[in-house]
Amino acid sequence: MNLFDQISEDIKKAMLARNHAETEALRGIKKEFLEAKTAKGGNGELTDEMAVKIIQKMSKQVKDAATIFKEQNRLDLADEYLAQVAIYERYLPAQMTDAELEIAVRAIIAQVGATSLQDLGKVMGVASKQLAGKTEGRLISEKVKQLLGSL
Repeated sequence: MNLFDQISEDIKKAMLARNHAETEALRGIKKEFLEAKTAKGGNGELTDEMAVKIIQKMSKQVKDAATIFKEQNRLDLADEYLAQVAIYERYLPAQMTDAELEIAVRAIIAQVGATSLQDLGKVMGVASKQLAGKTEGRLISEKVKQLLGSL
């Protein structure tokens, strides 16, 4: 079962369980999926890879909003948004730990033959492709800079 069908099934389950928060979060995901399927230039298909990217983007946006609400002492809204993030993360691949990220970045640095911070672009190009979906781009960038800076 692909991710689109899984979300549709989970919406039905959430509705039967009368779980309003989960139903709304899943409906939001499905709405984004449908928009991506029917977007100009789209072929009416939605691969799981595309679906994961959509959910990651939604998760990041909601996390950012929750952070803003926390800064404004609106903990009720922040908690609501963080609950949505937890629902989104069920459908995302497991994220890399810091140690796993460091091992992967070290391997990429060796593969590319990077020797200094001047090789940042080369390393980031490969790392972004290889680690897409496994961790946030910001974390990849920080780790690459840290490791290249220590060479």
